[in-house]
Amino acid sequence: MSRTRTPVVAGWFTGEGDAFRLLGTRCSACASVFFPREDGHCRNPGCRGGELEEVPLSRRGRIWSYTDTRYRPPSPYVSDPELSWVPYALIAVELAAERIVVLGQAAEGVTVADLAVGMEVEAVPGVLSEDAETTWTTWKWRPAAGVDGTTETGA
Repeated sequence: MSRTRTPVVAGWFTGEGDAFRLLGTRCSACASVFFPREDGHCRNPGCRGGELEEVPLSRRGRIWSYTDTRYRPPSPYVSDPELSWVPYALIAVELAAERIVVLGQAAEGVTVADLAVGMEVEAVPGVLSEDAETTWTTWKWRPAAGVDGTTETGA
């Protein structure tokens, strides 16, 4: 049976593969960029406000901070209580052009041992959870691929 691929939060990302991008908004008055997106008003307290337009965000950034999770988080996080908990790395990334920090899980197979503050990473499509009908999609971070296809860690 085929599952429907559904974003965990509609409007926060788009595309697949190399076309994958997080989506934010930019204020026309002050040029502030927001993620998660802002559709009501400019969150910059020094701005009188302007039109907010959707913008694709940088795909790459540098690790600002990271940690690993060693416990099953509470609701609304979705995990199967029948399955054993698998720790994962959580990464805060400063986006290259926007200079904002975006939090997200590390891609499968990436652990805290693979990460370092300042390392370049890229946003990639990921899966948060699945049920019988739906694959819930999200974004994840992985070490950025170099020109030769290797990651920054050489893997």
